[in-house]
Amino acid sequence: MHVFLETERLVLRRFTAGDVDNLVGLDADPDVMRFVNGGIPTSRDAIENEFLPAFLGYYQRYPAFGFWAAIEKPTGDFLGWFHFRPRQGSAPDQVELGYRLRKSAWGKGYATEGSRALIRKGFAESGVRCVTAEAMAANTASRRVMEKAGLTLVRTFTQPWPGATGGELIEVVDYALTRADWEQHEQGGAS
Repeated sequence: MHVFLETERLVLRRFTAGDVDNLVGLDADPDVMRFVNGGIPTSRDAIENEFLPAFLGYYQRYPAFGFWAAIEKPTGDFLGWFHFRPRQGSAPDQVELGYRLRKSAWGKGYATEGSRALIRKGFAESGVRCVTAEAMAANTASRRVMEKAGLTLVRTFTQPWPGATGGELIEVVDYALTRADWEQHEQGGAS
């Protein structure tokens, strides 16, 4: 197992071709997919032929960035994933943080724990200058994770609902944390 990062309770590791069932199970839960696409499961075909190959391709292009399977240390259970990668069209020092966890992992601090560890690694080891994250405005749990991880609200905007026809718009929030703000927070010892 290629361990990318360890926290107190999590191992973040590279995905492998053997993770298809983990991803299918995660995306099969309508509650997990609610703020992604309205609760529609991702097909096994799409995971095997689109998503997982894209995840694996990141490791070749950006060794320090990509998608990471979140494994619970005590049980070895797959909890979901994190991504920490340059936004499309952005410089490599401008990265986007994201996460998708199983419902059984919600409310236990795993998203915040993994997010903080990735942010720390990005700023301390990978030359990251700014971390951003985006969510539907209505996704208050995800917004709390972003705030606990040190990001602050930058803007609120509307965009088309993923896969919507007829121009249905959703409200989206954009959060960010700069290296300077992170360093100030780290040196100040605030928690």
